[in-house]
Amino acid sequence: MNEELEDHDRGLSHDLPRLIEQGMERRRLFGILGGVAAAGTLAACGASDDSPSAAGPSNPGGGPAASGASTAAGEIPEETAGPYPGDGSNGVNVLNQSGVVRSDLRPSFGGATGVAEGIPLTLRFKVYDLTGDTSEVLAGAAVYAWHCDRDGEYSMYSASIVDENYLRGVQETDADGGVEFTSIFPGAYDGRWPHVHFEVYPTLADATAATNKLRTSQLAFPKDVCEQVYATSGYEASVANLSRTSLETDNVFSDGYSLQLAKVSGSVAEGYTATLNVPV
Repeated sequence: MNEELEDHDRGLSHDLPRLIEQGMERRRLFGILGGVAAAGTLAACGASDDSPSAAGPSNPGGGPAASGASTAAGEIPEETAGPYPGDGSNGVNVLNQSGVVRSDLRPSFGGATGVAEGIPLTLRFKVYDLTGDTSEVLAGAAVYAWHCDRDGEYSMYSASIVDENYLRGVQETDADGGVEFTSIFPGAYDGRWPHVHFEVYPTLADATAATNKLRTSQLAFPKDVCEQVYATSGYEASVANLSRTSLETDNVFSDGYSLQLAKVSGSVAEGYTATLNVPV
């Protein structure tokens, strides 16, 4: 993201650490963040699944609906996992496979040998626990992240890469509530704004067993960064797909995306880093 980007364009989740450092009470935090999240929750929980296209995912089967669980004000919205979660809820399950706990999502693992190509992307999530009287970082939790490749296809589902499992992985949050993944910038497929799916679990054991899920949500990318990436070789199809949608019309983010819009820094030449705070 350009350095000139104003703070208000980075999303309300960008402000969360500052609020916590100031020792504000939970009700004060909710007062600041609640307007966007509370309004978005009901629609987000009922949002339709990811839309496959001819240029994107080839499996037309519908995915599981969002859990329908109520999202408290200030928490990151609950969203659909889409048709291609790979968590056992819609066919295949990558979470119980040896090798899924990893930081580098680019190569497949196990018996698969493919490697996803594209502009380098570092994904950083920081998980917060809002269930008590104060907001605390959530250490020892786990984040499962997955997204499409630069062609807009999902490993384990799309016909051309059904035998691959790249761009999927799990990490345990550190003492500061953070996890980091090395990946590639996802493409844009028809009908969806560029995004990354993720699920939060109480522990690493819960994640690899796909049980006791705390939250399913999605990370959105700023438009200017998407345009910079999609101007490069390999992302040609994403240019037209991006032009046909927006954050305001996307079937997941249209009800509000301030808590889901990542802070992004970097360049095409050096790669990008996307950071998102995840209050649950």
